[in-house]
Amino acid sequence: MQLTGSEIIIECLKEQGVDTVFGYPGGTILNVYDALYKHSDEIHHVLTSHEQGASHAADGYARATGRVGVCMATSGPGATNLVTGIATAHMDSIPMVAITANVATGLLGRDSFQEIDIAGVVMPITKYSMIVKDIHDLAPAIRRAFTIAQSGRPGPVLVDVTKDVTAAVTEYTYQEPTPIAPYTAEMLESDLDQAAKLISEAEKPFIFVGGGAITSGAAEELRKFAHTINSPVTDSLMGKGAFSGEDELYTGMLGMHGTKTSNLGVTKCDLLITVGARFSDRVTGNTAKFAQNAKIIQIDVDAAEINKNIKVDCSIIGDVKEVLKELNKKIHPKNHDAWVKEVEDMKAKYPLKYNQEGLTGPYVIEELYRVTKGDAIVVTDVGQHQMWAAQYYKYKEPRTLLTSGGLGTMGYGLGAAIGAKFGCPDKVVVNVAGDGCFRMNMNEVATAARNNLPLIEIVINNHVLGMVRQWQTLFYDHRYSSTILDDKVDFVKFAESMGAVGIRVTKKEEVGPAIEKAIALNTTVVLDCQIDCDDKVFPMVPAGAPIEEVFDAEDLAKKEK
Repeated sequence: MQLTGSEIIIECLKEQGVDTVFGYPGGTILNVYDALYKHSDEIHHVLTSHEQGASHAADGYARATGRVGVCMATSGPGATNLVTGIATAHMDSIPMVAITANVATGLLGRDSFQEIDIAGVVMPITKYSMIVKDIHDLAPAIRRAFTIAQSGRPGPVLVDVTKDVTAAVTEYTYQEPTPIAPYTAEMLESDLDQAAKLISEAEKPFIFVGGGAITSGAAEELRKFAHTINSPVTDSLMGKGAFSGEDELYTGMLGMHGTKTSNLGVTKCDLLITVGARFSDRVTGNTAKFAQNAKIIQIDVDAAEINKNIKVDCSIIGDVKEVLKELNKKIHPKNHDAWVKEVEDMKAKYPLKYNQEGLTGPYVIEELYRVTKGDAIVVTDVGQHQMWAAQYYKYKEPRTLLTSGGLGTMGYGLGAAIGAKFGCPDKVVVNVAGDGCFRMNMNEVATAARNNLPLIEIVINNHVLGMVRQWQTLFYDHRYSSTILDDKVDFVKFAESMGAVGIRVTKKEEVGPAIEKAIALNTTVVLDCQIDCDDKVFPMVPAGAPIEEVFDAEDLAKKEK
């Protein structure tokens, strides 16, 4: 049938099973929005308050559901406002397709109104970017974008379409989506055998889990693997939920704000089995001294990650789920009771601790876990609150912690929570933010309220940029340059002005009832939780130090004496 380019875009989205799109209209993309209007009963468009909110919403939708998130924007500033969200998705390997419109083909290269080479701008932060200047290339481009976004190591793809292409007419024929098979082309039997041999010889194994285990859906295979070889398990920020935080073998997060048990355990182990993690600097600390006593196995779908940051002794390249399926066939039950006991003793000796006097961030997170029984989708922004959410909420399932790990994007959380709630309407969705992060994209409260979203925004409000202040306290001799937010912003009144409910929390005994009320209200609720400006995240490893140099508040106090 003969369709316009705009109608072809919509039909291609329907081919891919897209039911929700996040975006903001403008001049060059008007034809697409007109076509979208005619199909509003099939594809729900969520109008965000800002294009950055749309990109984060598409990201959150993808992380929560495992499906491709889709966002749209017009040319020029509309397109460039997507860039931070695209970069966020790129760093964390999140499947996203961004569709932008550009000026007409004849106006390209003339500095036309709102013209920008967005495909060129995002080239370093996408798996692929393209501009479509011929109507006959449009449907193949959209289909290819979805295939690339989901294949191998997922990531964002941008398709820019000139305005004349959105209006042109050509023949459209429905096409079934290309099935995406798990990547196993480089998964070699010899590598699996070598890994199985190293596992059988190990006396003190430790499993380190990253986001790749979540992407591949490998939770069950991972649980079986860990219990078969009787190994403690740690994770990265991105890997949380791949292995249950309630499992007896779990030791907490690894790295800069990881537990002492995980950091010291990885330092003492004789085999580190790394599953879908890329050895970020926040995990490894001083790479020259990382896991020095261990042989290292790395399982990853992306060959470029092997030996990039840490030299390994054995690597298996392939989809994590498929690799673990094969490894589970080759390994045999092991008894590492003495090693597990040593790690358990460390867990008892070095528990996570915080000041029990007054209202604190960790207490808020513990109450959130208690009230939701660990069954919520927790989204975070970036900073102290993010680390507390990683430390004190026990993630039992994959895709229940959504956070910007690689890019560390302040302002990410609220948009992502909106996307997660549209993707998983039956789940309790909570965004945990600091007051500094909340200010960046708090306009999206209007988006949540306008859509009647039962969404909870918890603001851990310390009136400072908490994590930066923590560094200024510890390493910059208390010089608080531009980190004090001591102004007259009232988040409760702001929430009410946006059509949401605002609740202020100033005491410990108010936290649990406030969260319960927020869930019961079944609407958009902002909880303004007031904590002290000098509460800190511990444990901590100084930047560039070995992870075994992890310290907590007690260690710091002893050192200062």
